[in-house]
Amino acid sequence: MSAPAAGPATAVPLVSAVVVSWNAREDLLRCLASLRTQPVPVETIVVDNASADGSVAAVQASFPKACVVENAGNEGFARANNRGLREARAPYVLILNPDAELRPDALQVLVRHLDEHPQVGAVAPRTRNEDGSIQVSFGRDLSFGSEWSQRRLVRGVRAREKSVLLEVEALASRAWEPDWVSGSCLLARREAIDAVGGFDEGFFLYEEDADLCRRLRLAGWRIAFTPEAEVVHRLGRSMARSPVRARAEYHRSHVRYYRKHNGPLATLGLRALIAASAVGSLVSSLGAGDDARTRREEARTALGIALRGA
Repeated sequence: MSAPAAGPATAVPLVSAVVVSWNAREDLLRCLASLRTQPVPVETIVVDNASADGSVAAVQASFPKACVVENAGNEGFARANNRGLREARAPYVLILNPDAELRPDALQVLVRHLDEHPQVGAVAPRTRNEDGSIQVSFGRDLSFGSEWSQRRLVRGVRAREKSVLLEVEALASRAWEPDWVSGSCLLARREAIDAVGGFDEGFFLYEEDADLCRRLRLAGWRIAFTPEAEVVHRLGRSMARSPVRARAEYHRSHVRYYRKHNGPLATLGLRALIAASAVGSLVSSLGAGDDARTRREEARTALGIALRGA
C-alpha cells in the first residue's frame, strides 16, 4: 500500500473518497481528475483489485497524494470498499465507481445536504449517461413487484422510450427519499456506515448498495436523493470486462438479498425464476459459435446457483 507523505497535507479532510477499481485505468484517471476539481477537502483512497492494466502505476504517477491499497486478488466491490473505509479518516465517506465523474460542485452539494439533514445517513446525486440521458439510480426495496417496475424503467430508458424517459426525468428532478440509491456514487456519514458494519462482504458484486441502504434505514437513518448534484456514469463497464462472471455474481447477490430480507418463500420463488430462465437460455442457445457457447455457460452457471441457492 502506498500513502501520502506525512506533513500538513495529512490534516483530517472533510471527505474520504473510496474508489474500488479493477482494470479500469482510463476511467479511473478521469474519475480521480473530477474529484480533484471539487471545492471540498478530500482524501482519495483507491482500492485496486489486482488490476493488470497498469492502474496502480498510473494513479501513483498522476495523483501522488492518493492512498493506493493494492489487493492481491479481485476481492469484489463490497470487501474492497470496506478495505478502503478502514483507511478513511474523514467524517463523510464518498463511495464512487471508477467509471463515474462528478460534475463541478457535486460533492459540495452532497456535503451540504448531509450538513443540513442530520438524520440522513447517505445521499446520492442524479446520474446521467455520457450522452446526457438519465439513469435509474434509485428505487424501492427489492421485491418481485418493485423489481418489475424497476426493470420497466431501466429497459424503457435503454430503449429511449419517450414516455419512460419523461417519467424517470420527473423522478430524478426532485429531492426525495428512495429506499436505496446507487453505490456508483453516494456520500455517507462515517458514523452511519460504522453503525451497520459497512458493506456486507457476502456480496461480491451487485445489490450491496441496496442491502447497505436497507440496513441503514433499519438502524434509523434516512436515505436521500438530490438532483442538485450530478454525476456522469459510464454504466456497464464492469460487466463488459467479464460478462459471464458478472452475470453469475448478479444471480448470487440477488439470492443473497432475498434470503436476508424477503424470507424463505420469496427466495424459493426467485430461485425457481432463475432456474426457469436458465433452462430457457440453454434451449435457445443450442448451436455453434462463441455467442452461443457464452450464453450456455451463463445459463449453466445460473442453473447451478438456482439449484444450490448460493
